[in-house]
Amino acid sequence: MGSYCATAALSCGRGGFCTLPAGTPVKAVSTSGTLLQGEWCSGRRGVHGYSGLCLRGVPADEEGLPMPEPVPTPSTPTRHHRRTALMRLGLLFVLFALPGLATAQATYPSRPITLIVPFAPGGIADITARTVAQAMGATLRQTVVVDNRPSAGSITGSAAVAQAAPDGYTLLLMSNANAVSAGLFKKLPFDVAKAFAPVATLGFFDLALFVNDASKFNSLPELLSHARANPGRLTIGTISVGSTQHLSAELFKTRTGIDAVIVPYKGTPAVLTALRAGEIDLGFEILGPMLPQVQAKVIRALAVTSDKRFPALSTVPTVQEAGVANYVVSSWNGLAAPAGTPKAVIDLLNAAANGAVKSAPVQERLLSLGVRPQGSTPEQLHDLLGSEIKRWGDVIRAAKIETQ
Repeated sequence: MGSYCATAALSCGRGGFCTLPAGTPVKAVSTSGTLLQGEWCSGRRGVHGYSGLCLRGVPADEEGLPMPEPVPTPSTPTRHHRRTALMRLGLLFVLFALPGLATAQATYPSRPITLIVPFAPGGIADITARTVAQAMGATLRQTVVVDNRPSAGSITGSAAVAQAAPDGYTLLLMSNANAVSAGLFKKLPFDVAKAFAPVATLGFFDLALFVNDASKFNSLPELLSHARANPGRLTIGTISVGSTQHLSAELFKTRTGIDAVIVPYKGTPAVLTALRAGEIDLGFEILGPMLPQVQAKVIRALAVTSDKRFPALSTVPTVQEAGVANYVVSSWNGLAAPAGTPKAVIDLLNAAANGAVKSAPVQERLLSLGVRPQGSTPEQLHDLLGSEIKRWGDVIRAAKIETQ
């Protein structure tokens, strides 16, 4: 492939003048943040801080621009030559990796990466993080260390990442708990929508509606018919107020128009115990920890809350298939870095995360936990976070849940 030449702003030597041997390896970041590699075309001294940069083997259309004709490096750089080359490429390369001027981006990652998980060890989110971290570490050739910092609303761990240096060495296991926190707490030490640079989604945790195996309700339509005929009598068990399970139950009440009593418990084991004992009619819970009980025929799943059936429960319909329109709910996990992290670093992390999620061992492990592996672009995670902040904020206000 030919050489593609442009001008490049240098910062080396007094007065901004540089002398480099022809063929010197250099790296550059384009205005869109993409890391590019090339060679210095000319050994001649720059004029007013500018010299020609040839990127051999890196076509301009990797930047989404039309491929220009190869531009020969002039023997004597002139203002006309420089302006012409710049117009042809439509790019300005800012050199940062000249000999003696290497930066973190040029060698990233050069040391272990810390992944802060704002949940306790041993849970599904923690296992998901560790599974993906191991696969990413193999790709990046660096250890990704999981640091558990559990707290209400994921605030403590999230704040640590929001306040960390934006260098790609501190990451957050983001979740819909972050989106819920934006509407559930009166004041946070960071702005959920602005404090992070999204990297990629990792997986979605489907919820399901469970009944005791001996329940008289054999389908969701039967349960809804009973609830409408007996307002205020149906009991729904969830974990703590403000959790995804609790808010999903509140949204279910709104979408179906039923009058039901939501009973919050301290945790999943308490919900399961109440369901087995017949203390509640229905339980809203994440699939993962409940699957063994379904397989043991202790409880039954009437429907799943996702937009598609879960592979391990292929005979169980979605809530929408069971007749409740516009009801799709999933808990989710993703990766995020501090806001201001260079795009080149985000792109590298995104590629590693998506590669991990697509690998067979990771997929097998996550599916066994009741997690649907699913990667994304940074933009898709950004949009998901924004839509979830709005959605759960609306549910919190509609249910008149007191902010904390």
